[in-house]
Amino acid sequence: MGYRIVVVGATGNVGREMLNILAERQFPVAEIAALASRKSMGTEVSFGDKTLTTKDLDTFDFTGWDMALFAVGSEATKVYAPKAAAAGCVVIDNSSLYRYDPDVPLIVPEVNPDAIMGYSKKNIIANPNCSTAQMVVALKPLHDRARIKRVVVSTYQSVSGAGKEGIDELWDQTKSIYNPVDDKPAKKFTKQIAFNVIPHIDVFMEDGSTKEEWKMVAETKKIVDPAIKVTATCVRVPVFVGHSEAVNIEFEDHLDEDEAREILREAPGIMVIDKREDGGYVSPVECVGDYATFISRIRQDSTIDNGLNLWCVSDNLRKGAALNAVQIAETLGTRVLKKG
Repeated sequence: MGYRIVVVGATGNVGREMLNILAERQFPVAEIAALASRKSMGTEVSFGDKTLTTKDLDTFDFTGWDMALFAVGSEATKVYAPKAAAAGCVVIDNSSLYRYDPDVPLIVPEVNPDAIMGYSKKNIIANPNCSTAQMVVALKPLHDRARIKRVVVSTYQSVSGAGKEGIDELWDQTKSIYNPVDDKPAKKFTKQIAFNVIPHIDVFMEDGSTKEEWKMVAETKKIVDPAIKVTATCVRVPVFVGHSEAVNIEFEDHLDEDEAREILREAPGIMVIDKREDGGYVSPVECVGDYATFISRIRQDSTIDNGLNLWCVSDNLRKGAALNAVQIAETLGTRVLKKG
């Protein structure tokens, strides 16, 4: 027995990664379909040792399929996710469209797996923003021990979070800087990204924060605890893959840094690499291709009564997107559908 799985947006960075991870984790697949827009129809994509030819999303019939992993933008999701859900296929959506819908569970399996039972209201489950996903994996076990009051987070987000266009722009601009006759002005980003950092991800909101910063606040509250106060500054950096975060946490109760380190070592999905020596921490280039969320630089914050600082790094194409979606599918299978 296995599941009939659909990957929507199979030719994009996240869609391809979903196929890779489904194969790597030996997800019990009875049949799999790779879907793309009409312009990409017929493109070949890899699934383990198999090659799949993409089918046309516009004409695909979701009837009889168990789960659809969506890796397309909100506009396409708005059209096709309800069709899949109405056909009885459970949608696991990577876009932002349904994350804040009270009738759609927002799931990080290491944090709130029980919330998956709410999927039946709309037959849709939402995957969180990549920057939120890695942070809440670290926050939840600490929150269970000492109750988090407030989080201050600054992110260092890679260009792959902006898709293939972001990756290409960093690559092309970096090369052009060494070639005085080859000017590559900013297109995907608002300023030059090569050899620069940009404190602006997504659109600006009325209060001066960006939509990305708002997402981290709203999603942390929905996934972990609505009582937690969160303030975020989200920054794009010239790194191809891997998001990093400097996280300052204020607790209701005292939590010693050594105990926090041990709690995180035992927590699911986390790898603690925290030596107080040269190189005794994880940087984004080292996390690429890994499933774990890496935690380093755990230390007390002496400026407040119950404070800790930590450094959090993860492959955003994996834990922030494709891996989390596949873990949701695994959770749905073992807890609800039970066919695998």
